[in-house]
Amino acid sequence: MSWEIGLIIVVVVIISAIVALSIRDLLAASFVLMAYSFGMALLYTELGAPDVGFTEAAVGAGLSGVFIIAALYYMKRRSDD
Repeated sequence: MSWEIGLIIVVVVIISAIVALSIRDLLAASFVLMAYSFGMALLYTELGAPDVGFTEAAVGAGLSGVFIIAALYYMKRRSDD
């Protein structure tokens, strides 16, 4: 692949990391973290490590995202803001 695609993926990963740290809604932050993990999986695949990319996509974007969303579902809100 070309270096332009890698640069675009790196920029998307950096932007999603900054957004995930600055967002206040936990559910939205978990979706942004899943997008970050998927971007990293694309980056690993583009760098020539498809096994690491597949593992990152399955565990990072898939399984961890489902666990975080399930934990948020069972949490109780303490305030009504």
